[in-house]
Parts: sequence; structure tokens; C-alpha cells
Amino acid sequence: MTTLFDVETQAAPAAAGPRPRYRVAGLDISLTGTGIATLGGTTRVPTTGRRKDTIVQRNTRMKHITDTVLTEVGHVDLACVEGPVAYTTPGGSTWDRGGLWWRIVSALLERDIPVAVVSPTARAKYATGSGASRKAAVLESAQRRYGAILESDDEADALILRAMGMEWLGTPLAEVPDGHRAALAGVQWPDREAVQAR
Repeated sequence: MTTLFDVETQAAPAAAGPRPRYRVAGLDISLTGTGIATLGGTTRVPTTGRRKDTIVQRNTRMKHITDTVLTEVGHVDLACVEGPVAYTTPGGSTWDRGGLWWRIVSALLERDIPVAVVSPTARAKYATGSGASRKAAVLESAQRRYGAILESDDEADALILRAMGMEWLGTPLAEVPDGHRAALAGVQWPDREAVQAR
């Protein structure tokens, strides 16, 4: 697991008292490498599959990813999940990608963890200022802004998702330009009071 420099410990107190310390997770859900970011750092769940895998093998793979994600996330106040990508020409694993996404989101909701759904373009815009940025640019920006050593773009995406949730809750991991912050407006956020009351 990649450890971040505990940037949240330096949060300045607000005028009315100390700022709340929220537990936020960022999840970049993928069949080949799900990225996870929590207070403890970032990690990735790599798996491989084959087109000829049986339905039992495919289910076992998705269960492994889901169980690992839930273990890493634990009990948090908010989970920021990258929304599913629309595929115009469905491939062999389209159903599995969608099934894995819903499996993880459903498991989070069953734990009463509020979930925010962030589009890939909003994630890229928050990271770089452009919703059209490629994953390499997001990775470079995440490493530079948060001082993190990230081993994959999956982890970078997850860290950006987590940073967006922290920003939305008023405890940003780092200052970002207003143009980047505008990406928060396009996120499907849960009820803020429900998150803050946890």
C-alpha cells in the first residue's frame, strides 16, 4: 500500500472550533485494477480473466475484488466512486464491468455508507483543469499536488476521487484552482447532512 504524507493532520481549525475529520474513500472500480484511496494511502486490486472463463470463475473474480475493496475501505463517512463508462460497442466483459460496479456500490450502500458518483470527465477536470485529460496527466497531477508516490493511474484516479469528497466536505487535501473545483458541481452527491451526521 502506498502511504501518503498524512496531509489531513495539518488541517487548520475553523473559527467555531476544530474542523471535523472525515473518513472518505475513493474507488476507481475496474476488473483489471481497482484503485482504492483511504486515509491510510492508496492501493490497487489487480486481477486477470479470460474470455473463456466460466460464469463461476467470473463470479469468483468479482467476489474477490468486492471483498478486497470492502476490507480496504472499512467504515467510512463517504465513498466517492467513479461512474461507469458508456461503451458504444459492448465488449465481452461489458456485463462483468457493470456487474462489478453495482456489486461494490450495493455493498457500500448496504453498510449505510453514502456514495457519490463521479463521472470520468469530472475526475479529470478536478485533477488537471480539463475533463479531456488522459490518465497519464491525472497521475502526474496527483503525484505533484498531493506529494504521493503512486504506482498506477488506478491509484491516482482513486486519490483524486477521495480528494473531491474531502473538498466537498470542506476539508480539502490541498488547494486547487477554481476551474478545477468547478468539477464538483457535476457530481451526484448524497445528502450532505447525512454524511456530516455520521
